[in-house]
Amino acid sequence: MKKLIRTLLFLCLICILYLAGVLLYGTLFDYQPRKVLAAEIVQTSTKPMTSQDTFSILTWNIGYCGQGKDMALFFDAGHFYTSGTKMKRQSKKLVQENIAGVDAFLQKSNADFILLQEVDTYSKRSHYSNQMEIFSTGLKDYEAHFFPNYKVDYNPIPLLEFWNVYGKTNSGLGVFSKHQASENLRLQLPGSYGWPTRIFHLDRCIAYSKYPLSNGKNLVVLNIHNSAYDEGGYMKKKEVEFFRELVLSEYKQGNYVVAGGDWNQLPPDISLDLFMPSGREHKAHYNIDKQLFPQDWTWSYDTKVPTNRDAGSPYQKAETFVKLIDYFLVSPNVKILKVEGINLEFEHADHQPVKLQVQLDL
Repeated sequence: MKKLIRTLLFLCLICILYLAGVLLYGTLFDYQPRKVLAAEIVQTSTKPMTSQDTFSILTWNIGYCGQGKDMALFFDAGHFYTSGTKMKRQSKKLVQENIAGVDAFLQKSNADFILLQEVDTYSKRSHYSNQMEIFSTGLKDYEAHFFPNYKVDYNPIPLLEFWNVYGKTNSGLGVFSKHQASENLRLQLPGSYGWPTRIFHLDRCIAYSKYPLSNGKNLVVLNIHNSAYDEGGYMKKKEVEFFRELVLSEYKQGNYVVAGGDWNQLPPDISLDLFMPSGREHKAHYNIDKQLFPQDWTWSYDTKVPTNRDAGSPYQKAETFVKLIDYFLVSPNVKILKVEGINLEFEHADHQPVKLQVQLDL
């Protein structure tokens, strides 16, 4: 009995030292970006904006190409200490298939601007694939910029499975454009989780890209990925208020604004149970307050196609809970010609792409 007690005490001591070491290391090397940073250049273009007034913009949270239809992520299923029966990552083969599927779709889309969220450049969860470089190779006529929002050397979850943890993560927003931008900036969003959660979580940002036009004004394209695991919606509220001040300022200067991405919130006046009963959903979601923006600003989305699935279990059509949280906002001087959600049945990601066509009031 004494030997058993000593063994248990020794194991407890090892666990305490392990957790203390993880917290110390995470705190010392926590990614704390400045409020404004230049984006990382992946690929350049020399093609300037012309007198063209009609553009297409595609947004897609590609789920680091590791959230295909068969994925059941332990964290989305509510697990933290152990993974239980859920997956920590898809196999390398499936990740490679997802990358190939996303790559082929992006090339076929022929969009003028492509806004991606959750793009991995060197993460254990996606088997250390550099997705920005892969997509840039296929989109050879585009300039490409990377805006990091998730840089963690060692993520220790599931906490009690230290032999196979989430591990190193380097991920962010990717912006691809057929036109040359005058600015590509990473704008840090306000708000953060408390310690120690914040040292293993995302540092949310806006990808800001500005394109000079022939009339002396600018087209401002914003890539959005707001907070997800935000009980009470406190951080979402602060992020949207920051975003509001930014876009209204750009419009006041005479610029054209198109913002798209994964808002992790429903659009104003859209119900959570738009596609199926919301009782199946285990996480709370909120609508963006329509009073935050003037009435002549337009939210653009396709109510016929869901954009996000519950990733706590593998996708099953008509069974898995789905909702609409990926869409666009445009300024009053931008006319919406068409918006289309593209139904891929969540083959390669837990989100689906949305494509917008607009005309600028030049």
